Amino acid sequence: MQLASLPDRRALTHPDDPAVSDSRESLTNHDLLSRVQACAAHLAEAGVGPRDVVAVRLTNRSELIVLLFAAWRLGASVTPVNPALTPGEVQRQVLDAEACVVVVEDGMRIDGVVTLDVDAVGRDHVGATVAAHEDSSALALLIYTSGTTGTPKGVMLDHANVNHMAAMIVEALELGAEDRCLLILPLFHVNGLVVSVISPLLAGGSVHVSDRFDPQSFFPVVHEQRATFVSVVPTILSMLTTLPDDAPIDTSSLRFIVCGAAPASADLLDRAERRFDTPVLEGYGLSEGTCASTVNPMAGPRKVGTVGVALPGQEVCIMSDVGAILPTGVDGEVVVRGPNVMRGYLNRPEETAATVIDGWLHTGDLGCLDADGYLTIVGRSKDMIIRGGENIYPKEIEDVLTADPTVLEAAVIGAPDETWGEVVVAYVQPRPGRTIDVEALTHRCADALSRYKRPTLIIVVDSIPTNAVGKIDKRALRATHLSATQEPE
Repeated sequence: MQLASLPDRRALTHPDDPAVSDSRESLTNHDLLSRVQACAAHLAEAGVGPRDVVAVRLTNRSELIVLLFAAWRLGASVTPVNPALTPGEVQRQVLDAEACVVVVEDGMRIDGVVTLDVDAVGRDHVGATVAAHEDSSALALLIYTSGTTGTPKGVMLDHANVNHMAAMIVEALELGAEDRCLLILPLFHVNGLVVSVISPLLAGGSVHVSDRFDPQSFFPVVHEQRATFVSVVPTILSMLTTLPDDAPIDTSSLRFIVCGAAPASADLLDRAERRFDTPVLEGYGLSEGTCASTVNPMAGPRKVGTVGVALPGQEVCIMSDVGAILPTGVDGEVVVRGPNVMRGYLNRPEETAATVIDGWLHTGDLGCLDADGYLTIVGRSKDMIIRGGENIYPKEIEDVLTADPTVLEAAVIGAPDETWGEVVVAYVQPRPGRTIDVEALTHRCADALSRYKRPTLIIVVDSIPTNAVGKIDKRALRATHLSATQEPE
């Protein structure tokens, strides 16, 4: 099935059924197609065509979905931009993606790139028609994710990747025309786009886009919208379980909750299921795999502590460091193979070759499979920090800190946090004869980094521990930090 013409098929068969809504508007299938056509005509007028890239820097709103299908209609791809990024970070992504157009909502301008205001896009093109450009090998999404170097990389996902991924989710979650997703995750993530938008629309269902997550209004919105499922991260689930006992919680419409993006404890999953009387399905995946590779099944046992079984059409195995497939119960690197595996990293052939080997996506995560094929994640071979479902890569922050003339070395680690799962903590070592001004470092981070990446604590030490070969020993640093911050019994 071609995604570019999905609005056409929905409008042809069920024109008056609900498609997309947010707090400001509600679009039927007919409305969605009309808006997509007008938006596509506007983008074409701005010079967008096949193989071009459209950057979209928007908060969650229905227009982002309209823009997605409009760009696809023209044979262009979309790179969603986190609206919380600093101007410098936005510029870096837009230029790296070679986007020809940026759609914004706050007046930001990027030098050398056509900038359109979202409220004006399509306004003067009502009634226009643009034929859908359909090519399963064409690039659909360019999702930026950081690697161990801290430099954001563009994950290239073509229409075949996205189409297969959405079909897998529809099958695994048993989605149908009666399903309505409440979207609360950000639409600059592949999770929000694929699980919460494209999959329910492909199944004939609908989606309601929340502006932002608010634990106080979450269940009233679920009730009002009669949502049948929602995708969350553990931090959100944790916030919801701490709502007061007298909070209005109506889950009668919910069939299930999907939880992913970061490990969730067995205790949290158990508390959530009992509090909300709703199955919580934990899953696992990467942007490089177009979002999801495993999920605890709708039909069949849900094994708490695991992230479930491989989605239909995917293979998930455990591999040794010499490329051998390991047997059940043995720890190794999690590898994934299937039509959902990315085309590669934009303009980074060497990193692509090191990540996708003989068709296997090497995740960098460590895990094991049980006899029933359920995957347990046992650790991360990378130093990634996951704060509230957001991936944070220490090298990017360390580079900002060591750019200060008083800092000799910097080591950034994730520290446990009850609300966010992990928070960023930075250890800094002064240059000989210099004194580090922590307040000045804090301002430097505020200027260069998005809020969620900034250290919550900067600790000045005489020296940062290193291993036998002189590399910073973050394992020892984490252990020392944990020991120093634990309350005495």
